[in-house]
Amino acid sequence: MSSHIKKMCLAGVAIIVSSAVHAADMPIPVIEHVPEVPVVTGGWYLRGDIGYKIYQTPSVAYGPSNFTNEKMDRTGMVGVGVGYKFSDYLRADVTVDYEFPAKVTGYAPCPAPCGGPGLAGFSTETADIDVLTFLVNGYIDLGTWAGFTPYVGAGIGTSYVTSKDVKFVNPNGTSGSYPGDSSWNFSWALMAGGSYELSQNWAIDAGYRYLNIGNAYSKSFSTGGANPSYKIRYEDLAAHEFRVGMRYTFNSGPAFLPEPIMAKY
Repeated sequence: MSSHIKKMCLAGVAIIVSSAVHAADMPIPVIEHVPEVPVVTGGWYLRGDIGYKIYQTPSVAYGPSNFTNEKMDRTGMVGVGVGYKFSDYLRADVTVDYEFPAKVTGYAPCPAPCGGPGLAGFSTETADIDVLTFLVNGYIDLGTWAGFTPYVGAGIGTSYVTSKDVKFVNPNGTSGSYPGDSSWNFSWALMAGGSYELSQNWAIDAGYRYLNIGNAYSKSFSTGGANPSYKIRYEDLAAHEFRVGMRYTFNSGPAFLPEPIMAKY
């Protein structure tokens, strides 16, 4: 019996020693921690902008009479908006912009004696145009490099266009005024620019916008007691805007999905 026990003990020792030797030959496991991967999340944002507007030359007419040498002064604007960032590449916002009054000047042919006794001429016609614009805009962000994100965009909406201080001065010194008016117009815009991230929440935005706001009108009136009465038409009002502003994004910090700890042999 004792010899059988000794044999079993020796066999057990042999198995333990063999397992230890095999384990010593196995590579030591390396614990590798895979970095957490940021997951882009959407976020609401507020924006505020200021800008400088350069108007294209408008077309001005009264009834069948076309004005000549029209021009429209440059002016400024301020705007606010609220938007949502859907992903790294797509966002949208709703904006409201107010444009400070810009003076339109044109020259209308007038019959004698507006140029002096027995003379025809051209009266100087002026009006102030101010605009309140509401747009729904969509943007494609083209990627981010060192915090800088270029973008392109487009918008559609409406503008409330007002003409006021509609006046004329004839060469013979006669002057007067006409009634202004307001109207709602379809408006559209094209944009391009870039933003720079100052922090997780704040970004500065600078860009260009082409804005078409349609036409403006005076009220109908007749001149010199003539009939019928017409409106002065300020047509093809469009401007090149150069804008700069700030955006504040809520909850803009990245969310993270934890990766499992992996062991490699």
